[in-house]
Amino acid sequence: MTADFQDWARSRQERIETYLETLLPPSNVAPERLHDAMRYTVLGGGKRVRPLLAFAAGELSEANEDRLTIAAAAVELIHAYSLVHDDLPCMDNDVLRRGKPTCHIEYGEAIALLAGDSLQSLAFQLLAEYSLADTSQTQLEMIKRLAQASGSRGMAGGQAVDLASIGKTLSLPELEFMHIHKTGALIRAAVMLGAYCGSPMKEIQLMNLDHSAKCIGLAFQVVDDVLDAEASTATLGKTAGKDAENNKPTYVSILGSSQARELAEELRRDAYRSLEIFGEMAGRLRQVTDFIIQRQF
Repeated sequence: MTADFQDWARSRQERIETYLETLLPPSNVAPERLHDAMRYTVLGGGKRVRPLLAFAAGELSEANEDRLTIAAAAVELIHAYSLVHDDLPCMDNDVLRRGKPTCHIEYGEAIALLAGDSLQSLAFQLLAEYSLADTSQTQLEMIKRLAQASGSRGMAGGQAVDLASIGKTLSLPELEFMHIHKTGALIRAAVMLGAYCGSPMKEIQLMNLDHSAKCIGLAFQVVDDVLDAEASTATLGKTAGKDAENNKPTYVSILGSSQARELAEELRRDAYRSLEIFGEMAGRLRQVTDFIIQRQF
């Protein structure tokens, strides 16, 4: 990463962290334990990749940073809620997340479930409460995008396919279908919400941007699978090798690490081609794409 990108990313990460800290209900406000669990889950961890994507996409439409901060926070809240629920014993049954005990280990399953529910509700409250787009129609599209990305045609649906795939051998297209939904849908929503915060785009621009985001989302998962297979638990901040242990199909189990990394590079090139329509204005989005694909933890 260049020093310029590092400074840009750090400033946006700090901005979103400060906003989330203010946004989330204080731990001393009733119900205290629920609010404490929400803060425990969201604050002080993670690379904030989805907010970075929203901020970078917002540069394409010259979006206001205050708007972008709120939209990025909404996406991050959905992401945090999904992690809480994914870690539950009825799902992936994990005990470590972002280098600390998972929410249900720290607070119990009932509070963890409610914390996830509350974070999801707060995300949509943000999108309804503030003026984030130039028209009400665009703002409704933002709400629709995030809802679709979170539901059965997005993240929740992908998780359902993931659970049903344990112990099975999937083809590469089947694995791609799963991750377009489980991981990619929210990443696509982050990019599109960021773009919607600014000036209107042409239809061809929106189509290209969405395709680029689809490639970025898949590349994110490919790299995630490689890191899960190769990195340590201490490095990842979550249980390493969990997918192999649970006999889940991954890009590494199907392709091997070397070919999986080649696929990530191919997806990056595809994302870059789709961004050519924006010229130099897509510089930040290209940098975030590189950060996602080249990350080593």
